[in-house]
Amino acid sequence: MDSSGMWRGALYGITAASIWGSMYVVSDLVLLIVPPFTLLTLRIALGLAVLLPLSLRRGQSLPGRRSLRSLLAVGVVGLGISLGAQFLGTDLSTAVNGALVTSASPAFVVLFAVLLLRERMTLQRLAAIVLASAGLLIILNPASADFASDTFTGDAFLAVAAVTWGLYSVLVRRVTLRQATPALMVTIVALLGGLLVSIPASILELSQRPIGAMSVEIVLGILYLGIVSTALALLLWNRAFSLVPATIASLFFFAQPLAGALLAAVFLGQRMTETLWLGGILIALGVLLSLYRAQSEAANS
Repeated sequence: MDSSGMWRGALYGITAASIWGSMYVVSDLVLLIVPPFTLLTLRIALGLAVLLPLSLRRGQSLPGRRSLRSLLAVGVVGLGISLGAQFLGTDLSTAVNGALVTSASPAFVVLFAVLLLRERMTLQRLAAIVLASAGLLIILNPASADFASDTFTGDAFLAVAAVTWGLYSVLVRRVTLRQATPALMVTIVALLGGLLVSIPASILELSQRPIGAMSVEIVLGILYLGIVSTALALLLWNRAFSLVPATIASLFFFAQPLAGALLAAVFLGQRMTETLWLGGILIALGVLLSLYRAQSEAANS
């Protein structure tokens, strides 16, 4: 792992997570009008509409049959099951619960990285995860989450989303390492895999819950979720995991709640409290510690 690739991977991963920091508020609003799997299908379709022309301009083609099957399966896990469960959970629970429960994803990234990729869990990486996790808990404040019985089903779906997103992220790294498939093509095929789940689920749910009255705000929200949160952020996330060991890249996800808090302060006028500053500092220290250690390993290898 070269040093420049590591820092580029960090930039990609942190940018993707920062984009997702605003996603829960937007999806919470859009889900009032558009049911979960229909929204997911629209999101994936918009992502493909952006990324497919880019792939064609670069002269990229679909991988061979064996690689294609693997990537489609990865997409079913990450874009079908995980994002579908995330939207269902957000629809049935709250935005606060969604941010809190799915923030457990880095722990599952680390678990699957150790089990599937045989990555080493060093003391430095463990310390980095502990620092970032502490900062996350300070920012999110679990006491503010509502896990009452009426949100239990939604919270359960959010937990499924957290586990499967961790698995998806690790599978992306394994596929890119073994098959040397460009991150752009990995993202495109993964999105196609997501459609294998979202389209049948969307057809089923629309028979029970049709789309409500659309407005300019809802359309803009759908465009944001499809173009920015899917096409751009997912490509950056997959690129990060192709460049950086999963146990390190998992920490980039912690930028999500921090970015959400900063955006709330800038655009909604919410005050940056002492807990937000403290949590942000701990998350930054955790990420920097992991990157410093990785750079040292790269220099000595």
